[in-house]
Amino acid sequence: MRIGLVVDSACDLPLEYLQQHEITVLPITVRIGDAVLADHRDEQATLEFLHAHVAERGAEAETMPFTVEQIHDLFIQRLVIDYDYVFCMTITKTRSPIHDNAMQASFSILNEYKAVRAAAGNPTPFALRVVDTQNLFAAQGITAVEAVRLRAAGEGAPKIRARLENLALHTHGYLIPRDLYYIRNRARKKGDRSVSLLSAALGTALDIKPVLHGYRGETGPVAKIKGFEPAVEKLFEFTIKRIEAGLMTPTVCLSYGGELDEMRALPGYQNLRHACSANNIELFESVMSLTGMVNVGKGALVVGFASEGGARFEG
Repeated sequence: MRIGLVVDSACDLPLEYLQQHEITVLPITVRIGDAVLADHRDEQATLEFLHAHVAERGAEAETMPFTVEQIHDLFIQRLVIDYDYVFCMTITKTRSPIHDNAMQASFSILNEYKAVRAAAGNPTPFALRVVDTQNLFAAQGITAVEAVRLRAAGEGAPKIRARLENLALHTHGYLIPRDLYYIRNRARKKGDRSVSLLSAALGTALDIKPVLHGYRGETGPVAKIKGFEPAVEKLFEFTIKRIEAGLMTPTVCLSYGGELDEMRALPGYQNLRHACSANNIELFESVMSLTGMVNVGKGALVVGFASEGGARFEG
């Protein structure tokens, strides 16, 4: 059985990894004024757009995910021919319409694929499963990497489906933003009043950084730490503890809203890298997606891993 994998461009994995494993990307288009870029996970293009537009006006950005029609056309024109079963793994449905768009598109895809496959000389059935990763950015990568491993191991679609859906329930994403004013302004643009002006002003004045936890579709603060670098160091230390306690998959994903060399210079990074190596954990690093950066700001850090218990941040 030919198994295909699809993610949206908010899934923070390196482009070379996505290409190597033939993972299809549903691009999310970002518009800031007259500047428009469809995010295909090209890190250089992302950084250029960041420096030219996001740093100054990112809070005003509009993000446009693939529509129902675009997802339908991608499957009908290519994926139903190339594969027999496709897993489409999306950003949490509580933060984006991509999951719902993919679900809606799946109904028409499954109604129409037979003639397309028959015309290509393949009369066998086609199936697809839309998986809500229930997380964001680097944490989305955990499910995708596991899907690649399972496919490479020759596992069948039912086992992969069960594993991915269970893994989504135990995936944790941790985010540390640099600029609370940016978060507040972006939230207001989207009609989200969760970050008040007062809390943003106090946090900025005192250099207090929240650690936000993404888990099972919900995102909220779990700690407040003075200073961005001390907060990052504590998060890296916490991640090392979870690695040593045992993760569900041998994977940690990092993404950063800027040049990766900046992230690698942060305190605690080298210790995390050594802990991953010592425990046979694969460490993925990528520039944050445009979608991520326009929503959480330049210079934000995200860490993702899967753990069954005790993954509450200990700040």
